[in-house]
Amino acid sequence: MQVTETLSDGLKREFKVVVPLQELDQRLTERLASLKDEVRIKGFRPGKVPVNHLRKLYGRSAMAEIVQNTLRDVAKQTLDDRGERAATPPDYQLPEDQTEADRILAGQADLAYTMSYEVLPQVALGDFKKISVERPVVEIAEDEVEKQVTQLAENGRAYEPKTGGAVENGDRVTLSYLGKIDGEPFEGGADENATLRIGSGQFIPGFEEQLVGLSTGDEKTISVTFPENYGAAQLAGKSATFDVKIKEIAAPGELAIDDTLATRLGLESLEKLRDAIRDQLRNQYREASRMKVKRQMLDSLDEMHSFELPPKMVEAEFQNIWRQIQSDMARSSRTFEQEGTTEEAAQTDYRKIAERRVRLGLVLSEIGEKNKIEVREDELQRALAAQLRQFPGNEKQVLEYYRKDPDAISALRAPIFEEKVVDYLLELVNVTDKPVTREELLKDDEEAAAA
Repeated sequence: MQVTETLSDGLKREFKVVVPLQELDQRLTERLASLKDEVRIKGFRPGKVPVNHLRKLYGRSAMAEIVQNTLRDVAKQTLDDRGERAATPPDYQLPEDQTEADRILAGQADLAYTMSYEVLPQVALGDFKKISVERPVVEIAEDEVEKQVTQLAENGRAYEPKTGGAVENGDRVTLSYLGKIDGEPFEGGADENATLRIGSGQFIPGFEEQLVGLSTGDEKTISVTFPENYGAAQLAGKSATFDVKIKEIAAPGELAIDDTLATRLGLESLEKLRDAIRDQLRNQYREASRMKVKRQMLDSLDEMHSFELPPKMVEAEFQNIWRQIQSDMARSSRTFEQEGTTEEAAQTDYRKIAERRVRLGLVLSEIGEKNKIEVREDELQRALAAQLRQFPGNEKQVLEYYRKDPDAISALRAPIFEEKVVDYLLELVNVTDKPVTREELLKDDEEAAAA
């Protein structure tokens, strides 16, 4: 066998591989000899089928198997001998001429092909102790705890039907409505038995206020304007009318904030309920704070490291991102023009995000490898169990999917590995606590979500 390097340009490698006919024939003979004990052919005792007869029956399919195994083995051996790691699976250019391909499968010609791949770059890690991040810290305010207690009480408040009187703020109204734009009904704009608490802000701005003063059985056409940032792009910013009919009005009962509220929610007392809310808020703030710290640290790592990226890895990551973007935009019926950009400009921006993800992925991988950070089996099993819980009734099928697809298991392992590397880095970087408000901590960061 001859493996000759024909290209070494940056991270790109290309080789001309020739496997002589004699070597292929030897492998075929060995494979056919092993088949003697596996196959059952009428007229022959087990293990007594002549090799020449097996060659006639299975030679072509066995040679196809040998070719596939040879491609894999040559790639592995080449990478091992050169001390390189492929960024993506190698590409192979086999003979395109059908006659030549048939001769190879028939055991009449050498196997000659081109193998190419991109290698992972050498990543020289920076000094992590030079990284400084601010950890946002929020104190849990008692008024916030009470606000959530009140909301829970509000959600469980009893309502009594009104036998007379008009809709007032705080009432719960059952109504039917039909929405129209330019006199034509629109999809999703109708309901026969909608329930709405007046003052909740659940419906379009201006909708609830126009119901105040109506009585059971009353009908009215109200006018509203959808917000400019409304989720459904086809409705955003448009004026609409709604033909409404009041079916029932219910007045709110007393708002009870006591131990009964807590026991209804499965807790021993009102104070235990407050403790549970504090714990929930504490976990929410801790997770949000970690995400902010992680973002700062990843930004610093990105700035600290610069090296050539494997183009195919970047392209694969970009395609994953772009498919998701296209799916999201199709689902929301939005266009790039509505987002204030063009498709070309958006692709440029998301390609930069793809490059960042690949670069950081390689850096984190190098950190993990050099510091022997691994995902334990019990951690992977917990992640798998969490996935199974998302598909009640289909656990067996989901488990089978993960057992058969190594890439799916890798997708489970990757975020666990990343968080463990982040934990490792947090022990090295300089972290300073910074008091912030709840609003500052939970402020949306679209750029962070995208990256």
